[in-house]
Amino acid sequence: MKRSFLQFAIVIMILFRVILLSSCANIIPPGGGPKDSLPPKLVMSLPKDSATNVSPKIITLTFDEYVTLQSAQQELIVSPTLKNSPLIDSKLRVVTIKLNKDSFEANTTYSLNFGNAIKDVNEGNIAKDFTYVFSTGNSLDHGMYKGKVILAETGKIDSSLVVMLHNNLSDTAIVKIRPRYYTRLNGKGEFSFRNLPEGVFNVYVLENSFSNRYTDSTEIFAFKNEPVTIGNNTKPDTLFAYQEMKKKEKTTTPSSSPVKLPGSNKEDKRVRYNTSLDNGEQDLLSDLVLSFTKKISHFDSTKFVLTDTNYRPLSNYSVTLDTGKTKVVLKYSWKDYTPLRLLIAKDAVADSLKTTLSKADTLRFFTKRESDYGSIRLRFGNLDLSKNPVLQIWQSDKLLESVVLTGTEFRRKLFHAGSYDLRILYDKNRNGVWDPGHFFGYKRQPEIVQLIPKALTIRANWDNEVNIPL
Repeated sequence: MKRSFLQFAIVIMILFRVILLSSCANIIPPGGGPKDSLPPKLVMSLPKDSATNVSPKIITLTFDEYVTLQSAQQELIVSPTLKNSPLIDSKLRVVTIKLNKDSFEANTTYSLNFGNAIKDVNEGNIAKDFTYVFSTGNSLDHGMYKGKVILAETGKIDSSLVVMLHNNLSDTAIVKIRPRYYTRLNGKGEFSFRNLPEGVFNVYVLENSFSNRYTDSTEIFAFKNEPVTIGNNTKPDTLFAYQEMKKKEKTTTPSSSPVKLPGSNKEDKRVRYNTSLDNGEQDLLSDLVLSFTKKISHFDSTKFVLTDTNYRPLSNYSVTLDTGKTKVVLKYSWKDYTPLRLLIAKDAVADSLKTTLSKADTLRFFTKRESDYGSIRLRFGNLDLSKNPVLQIWQSDKLLESVVLTGTEFRRKLFHAGSYDLRILYDKNRNGVWDPGHFFGYKRQPEIVQLIPKALTIRANWDNEVNIPL
C-alpha cells in the first residue's frame, strides 16, 4: 500500500513539473505558410468557356478562391461591341454577368475581356486580361491581329490608348459610330486582337472614352492608310499616334499690382533688372541676358559697353532688345576664363513714364572655364540619311537644340555637363520641326521621331564618345 502511494505521488510530482515548465515556455504562433501570389483560376463556367451555339442571358464564372471586382464596368471589353452594357456582380467565388440576349448576332464569336477587374480577396492578385469566349454559331472565330502604337512626336508609348477596328470602311465611321472591336495597349504599347472573324477592317487609335469616336483634333489619334484584311497570317502593324492640334495650356495672367518697396506701402517706380550670370560667371555657350522688371519703351544699345578689366571697350559684340521689350541680350564670342566688365549708363533704358535706372551700373564677371564643359562625339549606326534625320537634344522634357545630321557622326567641342535625352526626327519636308498627320481628306501620316533608349551623360572636362545603334 505504501509503495503504491509513493508511485502515485511521484507521478503527480512529474505531471506538476511538466505543467509548470510548459507554462513558462515561450508561446510561438503557428506559421501562416507562403504568401499567395497566384491569381484566381477559373474552375467552372456556365455556359462553358468557348461554348458554341449559345446565346446566354446570364454567365456565371466560378473561381478557385474568393474574388472581388474593381472598376468592372470600365475594365470589361465585350467584342464585338454590344448596344447595351452587361451588368456584372461578384459574390464569394462567383462572378455573374447579365447580358441582353437580344443584342447577340447570329453566327458570331463574342469575347469578354475583364482587364484588371477580377482579383482575389486576400492578396489582391489580379487575373489580368481574363477572357471568356462563346459563339452563337457552330464554331469559334480564330482570327488574330497584333501590333504596336508609338507616339510619333516623342517615340514614347501611351498605354492608356485603345486600338479600334471598324468594318464600316467609310472615313466618317470613326466620327459617327462606335467601333466593331477595340482593345487596350499593354505596358509596352502593344495590342492584340483574338477571336476575330475573317474580313476587312479600318484600324484607328484613340484615347479611351465612352464613345470611342474621333470628334476632337486635339485628341491623340492614329490610323492605318489602308484597311487590314484579317485572315490566317495577318501581319502585325506599327501605328504612329499624333495630335493634329495641340491642347491650349492654361496660362496665368501676370499680376498688374505695383511692386512695393520692402517695409513700405510705397510703389517701387525704379527700373530694375536681373542677369543670367551664374554666381558671377558667364556661360561660354549662351548670351548674357538682362531681364527688366518693367517693359522698356526707350532703349539705347550704345549705352551698354563691354570692356576688359582696364575698361577698354571690346568689339564684335551686339546688344539688342527682345520683342517682348523686357530683356536686353548681349551676344559675344566668349573666351575661356576671362574677366570682363559691362558698363550700363543710367539712361540706357527707360519705361513708358521715362523712368530710368537709378544710377549707372557696372557688371563685373568672369567667363567660365572650358574645363567646366565636356566634348561629345556621337556615332550613329545604321542612320538613314535619305530620311533627312534631325538630332533632337532634350533635357527635362524641354527641347534644347535640333541639329540636321548630314553624316553618321556629330561632334561638339564644348557641351554642358549633365544628362540628356536624344531623339532622331525623320524630317520629311525638311523644315526642321516635327509635323503631325492629317486624316480627313489627306490621310497624311505624321513625321516619325525615334527615341534613343539610353540617356546621354556628359561629364565635364572629359571626351565623351558614344556609339548609338539605330
